[in-house]
Amino acid sequence: VQLQASGGGLVQPGESLRLSCGASGTFFAIPAMSWYRQAPGKQRELVASDTDGEGTRYADSVKGRFTISRDKSKNTVYLQMNRMKPEDSAVYLCHANVEDWKLEYDEYWGQGTQVTVSS
Repeated sequence: VQLQASGGGLVQPGESLRLSCGASGTFFAIPAMSWYRQAPGKQRELVASDTDGEGTRYADSVKGRFTISRDKSKNTVYLQMNRMKPEDSAVYLCHANVEDWKLEYDEYWGQGTQVTVSS
């Protein structure tokens, strides 16, 4: 299974950006997909997650500004980021919990995409 993220870039404070992450490979289902971020010198943190049967969850710092969504037909997760702040600058990584055809679960990470918010 491979996760391919895209959509990062440089934006000014207050602007918006949309990240995408698509999963490819052989699997039975993807019950959960998430976005994490890691800034230099900081720990990786969960930004948002979307889990079957549980719904969505957000870090307090992005609630009301970011929206996670999934297109299950495309095995893709999106992160719409609005009213961005300089403190949102980080490498954003997508994560997926994948169920294989043995009905076993594995975790996968995308390669990360850089997001920079600066005037």
